Amino acid sequence: MKISIGNDHAGPEYKKAIVAYLEQKGHMVINHGTDTFDSVDYPDFGHPVAMDVEQKKVDFGIVICGSGNGINMTVNKHQNVRAALCWTKEIAALARQHNNANIISIPARFTAIAQAVEMVDTFLSTEFEGGRHAQRVQKIACS
Repeated sequence: MKISIGNDHAGPEYKKAIVAYLEQKGHMVINHGTDTFDSVDYPDFGHPVAMDVEQKKVDFGIVICGSGNGINMTVNKHQNVRAALCWTKEIAALARQHNNANIISIPARFTAIAQAVEMVDTFLSTEFEGGRHAQRVQKIACS
């Protein structure tokens, strides 16, 4: 699987742990995130992830910022991106099962690193259920 990841200054440690986990599982990761704690603007790191997903260069995306909200709002501006802000593995599973989410947004200041890795694992291993959910998902995009 090919995955794009981006983060602001709240997420370098999270990204490092997630990338290590994904690479250990044999996944290819494209890193669009910062590696420092110097203040940066989350849209600069979210847009490249969303473009990778939008252009089907990757299977999924992962974005990380302090609350998860700002970067989630950023990536959801892109058509055919369905990003879900997740703080438990159960929400990550439902985002895939019911919403066919293709980007997971992680709030670094409100989750532990181990929890974030677990959410990513759940997100990537959960299938979209389709059925009644497919019709709803088709109504999300504005264009």
